[in-house]
Amino acid sequence: MGMGGAMDSCGRCMKVSLIAVNVIIFLSGAVALAVGTWVWVSRSFSSTLMNNNMFIASVAVVVVSGAAMMLLSVLGCCGAAKEVKCMLLTYYILIFIIFVVALVGGILQFVFREKVHTTLDREMFASIPYYGVKHEYTKAWDDTQTFLQCCGVRSHNDWNGNVPESCCKEVYTGKRLDCKSSPNPTTMYTDGCLEKAVNFLRENAVNVGATAIVTAIIMALALVFSCGLFVKIE
Repeated sequence: MGMGGAMDSCGRCMKVSLIAVNVIIFLSGAVALAVGTWVWVSRSFSSTLMNNNMFIASVAVVVVSGAAMMLLSVLGCCGAAKEVKCMLLTYYILIFIIFVVALVGGILQFVFREKVHTTLDREMFASIPYYGVKHEYTKAWDDTQTFLQCCGVRSHNDWNGNVPESCCKEVYTGKRLDCKSSPNPTTMYTDGCLEKAVNFLRENAVNVGATAIVTAIIMALALVFSCGLFVKIE
C-alpha cells in the first residue's frame, strides 16, 4: 500500500513536471518562431546576394519547429492532465522528431557561421556585373548598401568607377549626398559590405542556433517526463 502511495506521488510529480515543461515548451516555441521569423524577414534586405540555401533552410527548420512545439505542448498538457496513454505516446514520438530537427537546425547554423565568409565573398563578387542589368541584383545591392551603410564587396573600388548611388551617404530617406562627382569619406560609405554582412549574419546565426539548441534541451526533458508518466499510468 505504502509502495503504491509512493508510486502515485511520483506519478503526480511526473504529471506536474510534464505540464510545467510543456508550458516552457510553448514559450520556447514562441521564442523560436519569433527569432526565426525576425531573421527570415531581415534577411530580405539582400536575399539575392546571400543566396545561401543552408542558412535559409536552417532558419526555416527553426521556424517550423517553433510552430510545431506550440501545437504539441497543448497535446502534451492534455495527455498529462487527462492521463491518456495514447495521447502521451503520440506526443512522445512527435517531440522526439522535433527534438532531432531542432538540434540539426541549431548545428547547421553554427556550421553556416564558419562557412559564411567564403560563400558570401564569391556570391557578392559574382553579382556585381548584374548591377543595373537585372532588377533583383540592382535592388539587392541598393538595399544592402543602404541597410549596412557600406559600398562594394571589400571597398568602393569593386565598382570600377561606376559607383551606385546607394553608396552615397543618406541624409534622410530618399535624400543622399552627391558622391558620384566627389567620391570621398565625407560623402560616401567607405566600408566594404562583405565584412558587415558576414558580421550581421553571424550574429543572427548565433541567435537562431542558440535558440534551437536550448529548445532541443528543453524537449529532452519533455521526453524524460512523458516517458516516466506513460510508465506510471495504469
